[in-house]
Amino acid sequence: MLIERDHSLLLLVDVQERLVAAMAESDSLISNCALLLKAASRLGVPVLASEQYPQGLGPTIPVLRDLLPQDAIHAKTAFSCAKDQALAARLFGGARKQVVIVGIEAHVCVLQTALGLKAAGLAPSVVADATTSRKMASKAVALDRLRANGVEVVTSEMVVFEWLGRAATDEFRELSKLVR
Repeated sequence: MLIERDHSLLLLVDVQERLVAAMAESDSLISNCALLLKAASRLGVPVLASEQYPQGLGPTIPVLRDLLPQDAIHAKTAFSCAKDQALAARLFGGARKQVVIVGIEAHVCVLQTALGLKAAGLAPSVVADATTSRKMASKAVALDRLRANGVEVVTSEMVVFEWLGRAATDEFRELSKLVR
């Protein structure tokens, strides 16, 4: 199934100050999350973001927070965004059934969110190069488990080009520069 801009939303999971510092491949995570946030903004794809216990783990990192819409961020204590009342209302309450998931940690909040959304009838896709864990082995097992449970595992470029759908547009010319 293609990820379509008119049917999807982007969910940024827990990319917070104190968590990012402990993650493997954090630079790649940040740049790919930023790419997807910029593409979502340009293409009119709604964005939501979660912060796991922000009093203890800090807010979303500034470079990404600055790319988020004003009302996008929701604090949570449940690991799964699907189990948080405010996030669930936004995720399940609209017409968009495809959820593109990025963030941390792959084997905890990202995994539980994707499995919860899938169980509730939505179509989650986890962006492999825009998620990470403290240990790469944990991320690898999480991605394997997601695939085994029918969750799409994609890359940030796949998402951008599926959202675009075709070349020879101003959007394509603008966004293709970001992936080079």
